[in-house]
Amino acid sequence: MSDSASAPVDFSSWTCPAPLRDHDKIVMGHGGGGTLSAELVEHLFAPAFGSDVLAELGDSARLYLDGARLAFSTDSFVVRPLFFPGGSIGDLAVNGTVNDLAMAGAVPAYLSCGFILEEGVELAVVGRVAEALGEAARTAGVTVATGDTKVVDAGHGDGIFINTAGIGVIPAGVDIRPQRATPGDVVLVSGPIGVHGVAIMSVREGLEFGVEIESDTASLAGLVAEMLAVCPDLHVLRDPTRGGLATSLNEIAGAANVGVRLDERSLPVPDTVANACAFLGLDPLYVANEGKLVAFVPPEHADAVLAAMRAHPLGKEAVAIGHCVPDHPGMVVAATGLGGTRVVDMPLGEQLPRIC
Repeated sequence: MSDSASAPVDFSSWTCPAPLRDHDKIVMGHGGGGTLSAELVEHLFAPAFGSDVLAELGDSARLYLDGARLAFSTDSFVVRPLFFPGGSIGDLAVNGTVNDLAMAGAVPAYLSCGFILEEGVELAVVGRVAEALGEAARTAGVTVATGDTKVVDAGHGDGIFINTAGIGVIPAGVDIRPQRATPGDVVLVSGPIGVHGVAIMSVREGLEFGVEIESDTASLAGLVAEMLAVCPDLHVLRDPTRGGLATSLNEIAGAANVGVRLDERSLPVPDTVANACAFLGLDPLYVANEGKLVAFVPPEHADAVLAAMRAHPLGKEAVAIGHCVPDHPGMVVAATGLGGTRVVDMPLGEQLPRIC
């Protein structure tokens, strides 16, 4: 053996064929709700803002004001197309923010609404979106209390973007946050997953799957209220929107430093979604939802909560899909039908961009 063969290896000259994440510009994946989004928040926004309230990184901030416990959330909606089977950007703008408040156990009360309109968009289109937004607010039992309108030059928008912010009251005794996930908790999901993302993709790409797939967009506040009525000590709630169920579960596992074990055979994936995902090369676990929630429930209350969910129209197909475990903290795994186990990792970006 030569002397050069025994010399220390210079790793600085090595290169990695995998794409690196040290981007110097924003890419679409930064808005997808996966690892890139998390890094953007953790390393850029959170240090810049320096807020203890923000540090919890929940769907809603929990605020204390003159003795009241409030939930406060904001969200922006850039979905393309503006109208899709089962809803529109107007519905999403209400339901997305209302659901973020509900995931803190709050009773949603008021919304703000900001429209960013592109020069040239037809007033009739703006009117349809505004009507849909107003109807969704009335259905959700919230008031649009304030708003704003801006217009950008033609070619510098995509018709309509909407931002909504919402505020609600958290009832006494309710403490719902991702850090409360505890080994032994039963993981429940309120119904079929992947429906919204596939509905958007079907119209965006003009795909036919033999049956029209409609978005599941809906306000979940009423469902959450029924769940809290039988178990005020719900540990975690999350609506698995961007990045799908897999992303939400990974975020919860990481926040609480626990493991999550799923039973793959229990995952409620409709045949239409499964077939569409197989055709498109997608995994339903990573496809966005807009009217579903995942809950971590103490085992002694799991049956009662599941029964309450199934008694509500938005939870009639609720199922238990797994457990919170002390093993592999921060990691989500799924037991497969063949007796093996696979890791359900956090996605880098988003399989389907501009989904909400």
